Amino acid sequence: MPSNSLQSWHNSRRIQLEEIIEAHRAVGGTGRGRRYATEQVNHAYAVLLSSQFQGFCRDLHSECVQHIVQGVPAPLQNVLRGEFVRDRKLDRGNPNPGNIGADFARLGLRIWETVGALDMRNDARKQLLDELSNWRNAIAHQDFDPMKLGGRATLRLNDVNRWRRACDQLARAFDKVTRTHLRALVGSVPW
Repeated sequence: MPSNSLQSWHNSRRIQLEEIIEAHRAVGGTGRGRRYATEQVNHAYAVLLSSQFQGFCRDLHSECVQHIVQGVPAPLQNVLRGEFVRDRKLDRGNPNPGNIGADFARLGLRIWETVGALDMRNDARKQLLDELSNWRNAIAHQDFDPMKLGGRATLRLNDVNRWRRACDQLARAFDKVTRTHLRALVGSVPW
């Protein structure tokens, strides 16, 4: 059974992402050819994807924390929970590899090493997540430096769709490795 976070990723978060795809179709149509108005929709799609993946990662981290603290005496649960989420990077920063790695490391999980060992394609997905984060920052700060964006300053729908597939696979991998880690850490299956 998947975590509540992964279920949300596949349901409510997916629906929100599909809504922007529908907006893209409405603005640009479905035929071939360059659609100038769609670039702004591509920007919105990239920012939404980044925010939805950030929400998934933060929710998964919270679920992990809850599973860990439920085994300690009730008076200590809030104290311990507070320590696990204090200055959590996913509460205020992008879901880039560094922030995700730092937050899950507080739970004793080297998430990037673990998902890399699970499937070697996850290393490439991690790079795609980093690209998404760079584009999200470029859009949010209106700083389209081609040197930071893979040599170009135009975002295409195919780019965002590729990032979305990477996020989907990473979400599944994160769910699996956190489940295994928590079972080993506290001796019970979290979900």
